[in-house]
Amino acid sequence: MTRLSSRRRPFSLAGVAVVPELLLLLVASAAGEEPAEPLERLLRERTQALLDAVGAGDVEIWDSYLDPRAIYVTEAGEVLTKPEVLAEIRPLPDGLDGELRIGSFRLEVHGDTAVATHEDRERLDYFGQRIESRYRTTHTWRRSDDDWRVIAVQVLAIPEDPPAREVAPDALAEYGGVYRLTPGITYTIRRDGRRLVGQRTGREEQELHVEATDVLFVKGQPRSRKVMLRDEHGRIVGFADRREGHDIVWRRTNTNGE
Repeated sequence: MTRLSSRRRPFSLAGVAVVPELLLLLVASAAGEEPAEPLERLLRERTQALLDAVGAGDVEIWDSYLDPRAIYVTEAGEVLTKPEVLAEIRPLPDGLDGELRIGSFRLEVHGDTAVATHEDRERLDYFGQRIESRYRTTHTWRRSDDDWRVIAVQVLAIPEDPPAREVAPDALAEYGGVYRLTPGITYTIRRDGRRLVGQRTGREEQELHVEATDVLFVKGQPRSRKVMLRDEHGRIVGFADRREGHDIVWRRTNTNGE
C-alpha cells in the first residue's frame, strides 16, 4: 500500500495506491538452475513478505529486484520507468489501514526468462469504511548473473459488479420499451413483477439491475452500463450502451412497461 500523487495511480488501494502486482515482479531472486516448483514457492513467499512491507514504504527491496530498464504498465494504461515507480512508493497516510494477500499464483519458466500471473486481494479501511479490490498482473522476469530481475509488468484491475438498488415496480416499468440500434437489431426491456429484464434480437433474455437512477447493468458484465436518455420533458427517448466511457445510442420506438 503506497501513497500516490494525484497525478496518477499506477498501483491501487482505492485511490490511495498500492502496488500489489509490482511486488510480485520484484520478488524473484533465485540462484543457479532451480526447478520451477521450488522457484515458484520461493517467489510466492518473498512476494507475500514484500506485500507485508509495502505499507512501510520500503523502497530498497523494490530497487533490488526491479531491472533498471523495466517497463511498468499501470491499470490506467500509463507506462512508467523504474525511477517513476520508486518515486511513487510511500507509507499509507493516517486514517488508512490495509493489507494485500496473495490469491492465485502461476509461474512458467523458459530458460532464463520466467512469466508469472498473480492475483492480489486488497483490503483497505478508508477512514472507517472498508474497500475490497482484486488485481491481476502479468510480469516477465529475466535471470542475469544468477539473480532474477523484473523486466516488464502489466496490471489489470479485476472489475466487479456494483451494488444493485431496490426500485419500486412502477419505476421499473418506466424503462420498458423497444429500443432500436438498426432496423434489424432491437433491445426490448420489460418489467416482470419486481424484476426488470432485457433481450437483444437473437440473444437470451437477461435480468437488468439498477445501479443508480437511469443507470442499469447486467450482473457479470461490470464493464458495461445502460444509461437511459431523456428529452427536455423528462421522457425516456433511448439509452446509451456505455462501455469504457464510449456510448452506443439506442433509440426508443415504443413503450412496453409490463
